[in-house]
Parts: sequence; C-alpha cells; structure tokens
Amino acid sequence: MIPLSERSDPIIPTAELRALETAGVQSPRTVWQQLLRSPTFLVGAFILLFWIVCAIFGNSIAPDDPLAQQLLSVNAHPSGAHLFGTDQLGRDVLSRVIVGAHDILIIAVSATLLGTVLGTVLGLVMGYFGGAVDAIVGRLVETLLALPLIIVSVLFILALGPSVPTLVIVIGFVFAPLIARTVRAAVLGERELDYVAAARLRGDSSLHIMFVEILPNVLSPILVEFTVRIGYAIFTVATLSFLGLGPPPPTPDWGADISANYDVISLYWWETLFPALAIASLVIAVNLIADSVESVLAQ
Repeated sequence: MIPLSERSDPIIPTAELRALETAGVQSPRTVWQQLLRSPTFLVGAFILLFWIVCAIFGNSIAPDDPLAQQLLSVNAHPSGAHLFGTDQLGRDVLSRVIVGAHDILIIAVSATLLGTVLGTVLGLVMGYFGGAVDAIVGRLVETLLALPLIIVSVLFILALGPSVPTLVIVIGFVFAPLIARTVRAAVLGERELDYVAAARLRGDSSLHIMFVEILPNVLSPILVEFTVRIGYAIFTVATLSFLGLGPPPPTPDWGADISANYDVISLYWWETLFPALAIASLVIAVNLIADSVESVLAQ
C-alpha cells in the first residue's frame, strides 16, 4: 500500500483514510477482551454493578423504609433487626445506604457526562483552530483551573440554591476545563496529520473535520477522562452534601448522613462508618475501572 504522504491525489476516500490512520488501533472487541481478563477491572466492575443495582432497585431491596423514624429504636447498635444499626432519628442505616446510591450515581454520572461534552467541544475548538482562538479560550480555561474547584462549586450552589439539577450543572461546568485541556492536547497531535489535510482539500467544513474526522481519533483520552472524572464527581457530590449543599433532607444521602451524625461518631460509630465506606467503595471501584481502561487503551 502506498504511504499516504506519497500519494499525489489529495482526494482520498474518508474510509480509506480512516483505515490508514487508525492502523494498529485496537478494536472495541479487543479492548473488551483485555478488560475482561483484568482482575482489577473485574473487581471494580463488580463493586460498581452492586451499587448500580442498589441505585435502580434500592427501594425494593432495602429492608426498611429509609425515611421511617422508629423512635423506640434510636441509635440502635447493629443487630439482627438492623444490620447497620439506626441513626439519631431511628432510621435504618442499611436502608439509607442502599437507597442513597441513587442520587449520588445519578448526579455524578450526569455531571461527568455534561462536563465531558462541554470539555470535548472546547478542546476540539482550541486544538483545531489554535492561534488567537486557542489563546483566548485557553486563558479562560486557565483562569477557571486556577481557582479551587470545590470553592467554585460551593459559591455557585449557594447562588443558585442546592438541588439535583444545580449540582449536575455546577459540577459539569467545573469539570469541563479539565477535560478540555486533555482533549486539546490530543487534537494538537491530530490536526497536522494527512487525513486532516485531505479533508481540508476536499473542502470539508471545520465542524465536519472536528467532529467527524478528528473526534473519533481522540476518543481514547476522552473515555479515560470520563471514567476518571466520575470518581472525582462522586467525591465532590459527597463533599457538597456533607457541607449541606446536596439533595435536600430527608432524602437518603451518604454525605449528608455522615455530616448529620459526625458529632456523635465516638458514641455511635456505625451511623458514620457505613455511609463513609459506601463512598470509599464506590470511588475505589470507579478508579479501578479507570486505571484498567487507561492501561488497555495505552497499549
């Protein structure tokens, strides 16, 4: 096959260009096969799947109503009646942990998806156009990155009022500059390749080149960023909830439950320990998956 750089005809079919430029890139099937052979990925996927099941079917599998107050069983130790004990209002801690997976997963995944879409668009624009566009947008991105992300989130949520949609929007916008920086770096390496030059010679629009030609070739770093940011989003949601900026009570929420019972942790450790372990296990699971995905895609 004649190397792309030695061809005299600039009008080369897109399918052939893609085959040439992506030669050696692993197929999705190969990636999945490698992931399924990774113990790290399997452990992370198993834990994540458990919490997804809890998020979807939590109200059905929870042993008690997570909102029901049992005033005769306040601060009850873990026992056969309440495996994780009860909190200061007599609510079953196990039920609140199970049902609490719903909001934190919905918010974290939705916010990360929003941040990934916005960051990808910004990164494509910065990397493809370069010059003044890259300089102007880049300065804005760097300004946002210079600010502590949790403080920015707190300020926006205080201004807009805590709610699930607000958390999704704020966290998504906060994550967008981080993802944009990664996508920009990947696009800079792609925009000078022959298939982009051929697309320009064909008269393709900039939007077509960015989203049809370049985007498929930078999906690997975007996928890695997405999986990594989910872990950060989970921790961010829990932190905001701990500060009282999460879903309003009495909604079962891991961060809020830790905050509500933090003052009595020395006396009633189970009321704080089990929600904290839930957060830790979910973040660890996502990080295990992200590390496995990054390792496979880097090969």
